Amino acid sequence: MAGQTLQISSPIGLVAAGGVLPFAVGDSLVARGISPVFFALRGICDPVQVGRFRHHWISIGQLGRLTKLLREENCRDLIFIGALVRPALSEVRLDWKTMRAMPGVLKAFRGGDDHLLSSVGRILEGDGFRMVGVKDAAPDLLMPEGCLTCASPKQADEADIAKGREVLLALSPFDIGQATIVIDGHVLGIEDIEGTDGLLARIARLRAEGRVRARAGRGVLVKAPKSGQDLRFDLPTLGPRTIAGAAAAQLAGIAVVAGHTLVAEPQAMIEAADAAGLFVTGLPL
Repeated sequence: MAGQTLQISSPIGLVAAGGVLPFAVGDSLVARGISPVFFALRGICDPVQVGRFRHHWISIGQLGRLTKLLREENCRDLIFIGALVRPALSEVRLDWKTMRAMPGVLKAFRGGDDHLLSSVGRILEGDGFRMVGVKDAAPDLLMPEGCLTCASPKQADEADIAKGREVLLALSPFDIGQATIVIDGHVLGIEDIEGTDGLLARIARLRAEGRVRARAGRGVLVKAPKSGQDLRFDLPTLGPRTIAGAAAAQLAGIAVVAGHTLVAEPQAMIEAADAAGLFVTGLPL
């Protein structure tokens, strides 16, 4: 609710996909006295890291099993978190509950990733659970406003940032991606199914091939949530791996929307950016 702190119930269910973010959220919850119960996606969630928490393994498509386990664990609130490559419908292991919800599931698969997650969330909310965003569950992981690094954006970078935000706003209705790279006013790439890492790798390859003529140290990666996006799901994420990709792409820095971007390893990210001479800045909404 606007202007109020959302009260999170304990224990809280955490449907965990890939990457380090689910465990950063888990640690944040524990530090605040909230007990997370992980529902780890089989073949995607890190089996070593998840061992630090109370957890169950589930497969994609097992809504019935998830619902049963959530009730057994007395989890009223639920978070979706982590990197997840959209599976082919043929790869989803459907249980009976999912089969009964197939019309909604099929409709969700036709939309973008945010549409898919929000559609599944609505199915679970229909069963009495409450979907909670990471913004409320782990506010300490949100990017603050302002520059975090020794390097800061120059005038040319500010112009590239403004162009990037305009591009992402224009693309929002098409649910394409949450990131773009702009160099000297030219849009060189838009995030697609490869994700931000793939976008950065693509620019690094184009530079190596001589197809990007701008000198090293020019250009900005700009990330922002889509307009109208349900901010409980699929927020843009930033971390040391993003810094490594931006350095390989020989950019000047990274700009993301403050309060709407997750940072799983802030200290490591800042140290990596400073070592690479990159700026990382949080933009006002």
